[in-house]
Amino acid sequence: MATAKLYLIRHGIAADRLDGEKDEERALTEEGAGKTKQVAKKLRELEIRFSLILTSPLVRARQTAEILRSAGLSDKIEESACLAPGGEINSWLETLDRWRDGGGSSLALVGHQPDLGNWAEILVWGEARQGLVLKKAGIIGLLLPDTGTAAGRCAMFWLTSPKLLAL
Repeated sequence: MATAKLYLIRHGIAADRLDGEKDEERALTEEGAGKTKQVAKKLRELEIRFSLILTSPLVRARQTAEILRSAGLSDKIEESACLAPGGEINSWLETLDRWRDGGGSSLALVGHQPDLGNWAEILVWGEARQGLVLKKAGIIGLLLPDTGTAAGRCAMFWLTSPKLLAL
């Protein structure tokens, strides 16, 4: 079996928070949706497909996940509270183990910065170093170990901004 891939994808550009509006309710802007569609189109051209997209329950992340699904990158989207801002990686690692046990080959997580950057660092180096910055609609690609804990055992194969994918 080929090594499974994990794609950490930050949500697209979202509207600024208005007075009285909850952060959870901020939606993608027209520009944010457009750039995310360009990224999704490029991923499709690269023949990338996800067996599952897990998304933060926040509106902007959910909209980003829906754009990826609409581009034909996956048939399946699920929400995960672990991917909301401040989510715990240890809780998510249990989900990852179940997904790997189910034979998945390519998993996308749609979430927020700095969490996704920190999670990538934990998965690669075993600790968050606050050094990886993921741009809106940017992607980090990791190769997952076949068995055992993923923390500190993943290899990064991709870190790109949406600007490079939208060329």
